[in-house]
Amino acid sequence: MSDSNNNPVPSPDLSRRSFLRGGLSVAAGMGAFVAALKPLADMDPDDIPSLEGFLQKHYKEMDAEDMEAALKRISDKVEARWDVVPNVRDVKPEEGVEFLYALNLSRCIGCRRCVHACVAENNQSRSPEIQYIRVLEMQRGSLDPEKGNHNYDHPKVPSDEHFYMPVQCHQCANPACVKVCPVEATWAEPDGITVIDYDWCIGCRYCEAACPYWARRFNFAKPELSKEELNPEMAYLSNRPRPKGVIEKCTFCLHRTREGKNPACLEVCPVGARKFGDVKDTESEVFQILKSKRVFVLKEGQGTFPRFFYYFDERYPERKDASALAPESGDEAR
Repeated sequence: MSDSNNNPVPSPDLSRRSFLRGGLSVAAGMGAFVAALKPLADMDPDDIPSLEGFLQKHYKEMDAEDMEAALKRISDKVEARWDVVPNVRDVKPEEGVEFLYALNLSRCIGCRRCVHACVAENNQSRSPEIQYIRVLEMQRGSLDPEKGNHNYDHPKVPSDEHFYMPVQCHQCANPACVKVCPVEATWAEPDGITVIDYDWCIGCRYCEAACPYWARRFNFAKPELSKEELNPEMAYLSNRPRPKGVIEKCTFCLHRTREGKNPACLEVCPVGARKFGDVKDTESEVFQILKSKRVFVLKEGQGTFPRFFYYFDERYPERKDASALAPESGDEAR
């Protein structure tokens, strides 16, 4: 491959080691090299990668033997920390499937049950608590998410003056986050799910800044969850425990959805506001919603082409008393 002047252009290199070597070559002398390695000295011993882990190939280059070794390292680390033997696997996308998520804003009551089901399912840190889903309280008549209230706290929901807009990773067909990652630690899979390889992420947070939907979370502190809170059903690209210093986000619960189940957030919704399925299946509920409902995507002008969209019923259903579904204490969207 060459540029317009017929100068050779190097092909993309998936190796983070090449990226790091390139950065280190700019530094002059051993002193700079030692300074570059200093963050390792400040890391928690549990978070320092093994030599095998550091030299691990990019996910796309790993063969079955490489993946087996990686899954064993993850399993051994989980067992050593939590005294639990997890079921860690690499769940591949099914050919010919493209997942879509639809959210009915006429029905959502802002109870945040989805937020906490997501935290429990995906082994997110409890202290500090990392949440992939934000639920915005919106003034009726406005669809501007910038004016939404992330931190409402009422004795009961819903409020008659508001409607509620959950926001999470939109699994974009043209993801801004992927374009800015300098080491290709994040990419879109064939079934439409944008994933992150946590062993490859260098924590630069470029993707977090690029995402227009506030969907990515950075671990500023060592994630904490107890043995009792740990979900042992894990997948390499979704809910396995993440270390300090990496980015994480919603993956449509790919460890569930690629095996024929629904995302955890959908299963816990008490009013049926969430719909999920394969848009290439013309009999699926999401296909029928897309075909027949008034739908819209958030921040359409960004050109990201989300696979997460919103719709309204033709008429608002009667809004029942949801006092039993009041937000739990401290349920502030982060």
